[in-house]
Amino acid sequence: MDKGPLSGKVALVAGATRGASRAMAVELGRCGATVYVTGRTTRERRSEVNRPETIEETAELVTAAGGTGIAVPTDHLQPQEVRALVERMDRTHGRLDVLVNGVWGGDRLLEFGKKAWELRLADGLRMLRLGVEAHLVTSHLALPLLVRRSGGLVVEVTDGTADFNRRYRENLFFDLAKNAPHRIAFGLAEELAEYGGTAVSLTPGFLRSEEMLDHFGVRERNWRDAVAVDPHFAVAESPVYVGRAVAALATDPDEQLLVRHIEALHRQAHRHPSALRLPGRRQCRPGRRPVGHVRKPARRPVTTAVPPRPAGSSGRTRPPGGPRNPAGRTPRPARSVHRRRRPRPRGPPGTPGTAPPNAPPSTTRPP
Repeated sequence: MDKGPLSGKVALVAGATRGASRAMAVELGRCGATVYVTGRTTRERRSEVNRPETIEETAELVTAAGGTGIAVPTDHLQPQEVRALVERMDRTHGRLDVLVNGVWGGDRLLEFGKKAWELRLADGLRMLRLGVEAHLVTSHLALPLLVRRSGGLVVEVTDGTADFNRRYRENLFFDLAKNAPHRIAFGLAEELAEYGGTAVSLTPGFLRSEEMLDHFGVRERNWRDAVAVDPHFAVAESPVYVGRAVAALATDPDEQLLVRHIEALHRQAHRHPSALRLPGRRQCRPGRRPVGHVRKPARRPVTTAVPPRPAGSSGRTRPPGGPRNPAGRTPRPARSVHRRRRPRPRGPPGTPGTAPPNAPPSTTRPP
């Protein structure tokens, strides 16, 4: 029996109770991985999202797909709970190969059509904690286990591509929460490169999540009936689609090729800063200092004592083509690069501004 390309590997999908993260966990399990699925809604209690889906159901779906699903109730805003989860994975398996940061649960807090100062502050800060802080806590505590082996993969799940999110998302807190994962993935990719790993940010399209299907009163088998209500629903995606994307990244036959490809994209972005432009922010263009740049004071020239030149020496202290040796040559006096030399006057003898023939040297400069 084929055990799958991810057999023996361990994945952690944070926030896998429902939606895209649940599908990612199932597809990783379909490839044979052991998948730890975490969330706050269990069969015993619900989170404030108040949805019926549970992490136990997700784990069962992972196992049914061919993997090993392990449900661990975890609040990723509580570092002690995340630390205990990572220690459990370390004791049991001693490795972590794929980390999916899919914690969210802030849709119920969204308000549109209001200015930032008109929004409920507590709701906005809660969105930032769910969409940014929970991701940072998880990465901070789980990455030491992931970097023990080459080829680790981190997936930051967000809403909207970097291109799409250049426009304002009509809610300041939501805009920040959904742009931050792109920057988290960019930064982690830079830091993981030396360990042979990488990080990517990933967004689903118009997702046919459990909540969206309930909104239209349809199920996955008859979801097209909702197109009569909202024609835009015709382009909705199954969560399985984005789940297979994560599985494809995790099972790439040449992990180093994937890493080099991502690194090449980052180098290109460094050469072309406009590729990383965020809305409402001044950019550091080539030849232009970034905002907040402080000019360093100019270094004063340092001179060293020059030993006397031996008699008959040409002064050359290096072989042809060899490196320069400033200590063996008389240093030139410092000259200001801002001083402009006045042009030497030209013209026949006797012309104003020209010294006559055989005249003594003048102590004044020509006008």
